[in-house]
Amino acid sequence: MDVYQEAVRYLESQHVPVVVEAEPDILEEDVFQEEAVSCFLSPLQAENIDFPDTPTSCSLEEMLERRLAVLKGILESEEVYLRELEALLMPMKALRASAGTSQPVLSGRQVQTVFYQVPELRDMHQSFYSGLKARLSTHCQTEPSPSQESKMNHTGFELRVGDLFLKMVNQIGLYGGFIENYEEAVEVVRKCTQSDPRFRTLAESMMLNNSADKTRTKYTFEALLYKPLDRVTKTTLVLRELLKTTPAEHDDYVALQETLRLSRSFLSGVNESSQCKREVMLSHEMRRQLMRDGFVVDVSEGDRSLRHLFLYTDLLLCTRFKHATRGKQDQYRFCWYLPLAGLKLRWVADQEQSSDTHLRLHTVRTKMYLLRQQLQQQGSRGVLLAARSRKKLEQMELMLLTHSPVYRLELHSPSGKSHTLLLSSLYELEEWREAIHKLTTENIETVPPDLLTLTSACVKLRMTQQPPLQSSSAVEDKESLCGTLSVAIHSACGLQQATCVYVCVEVDGYGFYDTQAQTHSSVCSLNPHWDQELSFQVDGAQKLQVLCVSQSDGQDDAVLGKTTLRLESKSLNKRWRRQTLQLGEVELTLSLKFNPHPLEPPSSTAQQHPVFCVPIETVAQQEGVMVPHVVRCCVEEVERRGMDELGIYRISGTTSDISTLKAAFNSNLREAVTRLRSMEVNAVSGVLKLYFRELPEPLIPAELFQSLATALDIQDMNARLVSMLSLLQSCPDTNRHTFLYLMHHLQRVSEKQDINKMSLLNLATVFGPSLLRPPVAGLGHDGPTVDISQEVVVQVQVVFCYLQCNNLPEAQISVAHDTDADDETTHM
Repeated sequence: MDVYQEAVRYLESQHVPVVVEAEPDILEEDVFQEEAVSCFLSPLQAENIDFPDTPTSCSLEEMLERRLAVLKGILESEEVYLRELEALLMPMKALRASAGTSQPVLSGRQVQTVFYQVPELRDMHQSFYSGLKARLSTHCQTEPSPSQESKMNHTGFELRVGDLFLKMVNQIGLYGGFIENYEEAVEVVRKCTQSDPRFRTLAESMMLNNSADKTRTKYTFEALLYKPLDRVTKTTLVLRELLKTTPAEHDDYVALQETLRLSRSFLSGVNESSQCKREVMLSHEMRRQLMRDGFVVDVSEGDRSLRHLFLYTDLLLCTRFKHATRGKQDQYRFCWYLPLAGLKLRWVADQEQSSDTHLRLHTVRTKMYLLRQQLQQQGSRGVLLAARSRKKLEQMELMLLTHSPVYRLELHSPSGKSHTLLLSSLYELEEWREAIHKLTTENIETVPPDLLTLTSACVKLRMTQQPPLQSSSAVEDKESLCGTLSVAIHSACGLQQATCVYVCVEVDGYGFYDTQAQTHSSVCSLNPHWDQELSFQVDGAQKLQVLCVSQSDGQDDAVLGKTTLRLESKSLNKRWRRQTLQLGEVELTLSLKFNPHPLEPPSSTAQQHPVFCVPIETVAQQEGVMVPHVVRCCVEEVERRGMDELGIYRISGTTSDISTLKAAFNSNLREAVTRLRSMEVNAVSGVLKLYFRELPEPLIPAELFQSLATALDIQDMNARLVSMLSLLQSCPDTNRHTFLYLMHHLQRVSEKQDINKMSLLNLATVFGPSLLRPPVAGLGHDGPTVDISQEVVVQVQVVFCYLQCNNLPEAQISVAHDTDADDETTHM
């Protein structure tokens, strides 16, 4: 049966209407008619569904010229399709904004239904279009000399695009979600068109600009929703014609064969999925259908195995993938299944890896790095050697994919059966959790499946064709990042209730280096602040995934929102670029900068620089802040639960607790903040005092000691404060702002002196000797020496004088990450 005609008949059976009205300067178009197809898009007949043979009736040069014409036609078609998707997405932002008002045009759920997978389809085709356009532009600028035209290495052989098509078709599963959602999306559009005049006006007059003649075409909303369906049915036709004009000896031939096979498999899976839905009826008139699939790590008795997981409407199916040998089809073997009814989910971050596992993974990463360097050096030379190196790289990526995941998704069935899945990405884990949770909240009965039939159908139903391996790409993407990517997480707002929050950031690319980092957990707040800088060594990075996660005592962590940000080398440079991202209801502000450079081999340890006994300017520079995190975190924790503590800062915590916190801050900020939450508050105040006491140079530079002592002799209080504030301005920026931050905190502590018994003088007595010290004799100091009794008096009185000041300047906590450009708000 003709696949395209079958798709058309299916859509016509859904009674999709055509609404076209003629207006001046607006073209009329019957958008549901089959569009005029280029000469290379011939109908797909059942008898010629196999891979086409290379035609021999024309010369090699003619065949390559036809191939170039086909590619140009595909590029033009992609451009038109992208404009159609952009026209469809045009009202999405406004509709989403109105969903939060008292009179929404569409509800938030309806907006999600109508535009489901459309932004992802747009991004996928935009990436394909950009890559194909760049390749064709480069090729067309290269004119062969007459002596080269007769040689076998015709310039047509240098034009390689197979990897672009393979990459696109590997993401064609996005269309599966769109197709499954299509009927519901159209139903929403129809109902709202009838019930809401505002939406009716929008839905019946969607405008598309035609770049060629600068005219506009009017579409209905339903007509634009139909475009992706129309597009995916033509994919196989286009690939077939491209393969027909590609010589068998061309480097693209094998890749295009695989691309065509995957495309056909997807369309067959869609058809079979429709048949399965008619055959297996569940309760409440629901039908079993595939909702999501992907590769995960299954843990059984301590052993890890890479598995292909399939999420159906009513069950989870775990299978073992067996790759096809030459001439045979891929196969799946049944491992286990769990009904979704009553299924409980829980996710946790796995405990730290053992030293042996860490060493093995470091060895694998180092070998991957060396193989990657070899491949880059070989270039187009040594095709056979490069293929072997790439195969080894894929095998090591698979090993890394199996043994490096640290996020555990625990599944518990009412029958007592439990399974544990491991994932490397918290973003991917949350997508799985959301998809499963959405289905488990619906009251679905499980019809016992025919496991043999269900497992056998996985080959045709699957939306994910292979594990996510970076080395699978045959040609390097020039837009990917290689160097150091820095992400400064500033603050968030929009939380529904006060909670402790941390931000998780993930990057893609080769896994030689750490691809994930997290901020420390904020104090309980509606508007959390971090001002924490995260740094990544990246190779092949193209996207950034950001998640906002809440922490509550006695409860599991919960993802509040997430988003994906595309990384583009042309928009990133060595200057900070500030952005505001929308993560569900949470609005997160961050800054990005990128420094391209050749990468060093991966280090065996990603150890944090110590903070104790290190100059404060060095610590602040490493952290990208004005006030070190150890100071801010301790102050925030004391203000959270220590303001009413009797003798706070005067009574110290136990030596063991303070030593534990000191070691934690020297090795892992996130772990230190976690420990901070559970330690006695006197240990927290004790570690803050210890930090200032162990600074190699006092917070107030020693060379100012004598000048401050002299200023204390000024009898007029106002004149004395002016002199001391002037001296404070001569301090280095980090020292000055940290001192001011501490002074404001101690003033707030003294406001509760009726409860905590810590007056300004008491606090000055505690902190004075740690913050101010006289110069050491014999180290370039020629001034008069001060005896110990006078020294303590000066230390206490200087700090006491600053604490008495009611107009102390505000402290600048973080380094300014702003650039000249305006902030960019990205809604995902």
